[in-house]
Amino acid sequence: MDADGLPLTGTCDLSAIGRQSGEERRVEIWYVVVDERIVLTGTPGARHWLANLRRHPEAVLHLRDPRRVVAVTAQEVTDRSERRRIAHEARRLQPWYADQPWSLEDWVADSPMVVLTPTSPHGRGAGSGPPAVRS
Repeated sequence: MDADGLPLTGTCDLSAIGRQSGEERRVEIWYVVVDERIVLTGTPGARHWLANLRRHPEAVLHLRDPRRVVAVTAQEVTDRSERRRIAHEARRLQPWYADQPWSLEDWVADSPMVVLTPTSPHGRGAGSGPPAVRS
């Protein structure tokens, strides 16, 4: 699965392993597609989901439109110029982000930001078998 065919922004669920509990945690989150990559980001501030992915980067993405479940590996975006480009695109693609009180510089400095790379060759459609992490 790649970003082809996905809306440029939307909501999804992310299942990841808790860094302290070792148990599955599932969170609803917005994604954006930037440079044909699926990116999770949000307003500036700390997030448990990011801390969990730092400890356990293997996760499962539950897409809604089209309905798919796909195993992914998360890579935190740390390069400042890449963060700026992604933040700019996220604010352009998702107007809610642009309406928030943080500047682009705040986003670059303090927003959670990860790129998700599929680890399974194809996302599974709804009903095509259990996800890699049960939800």
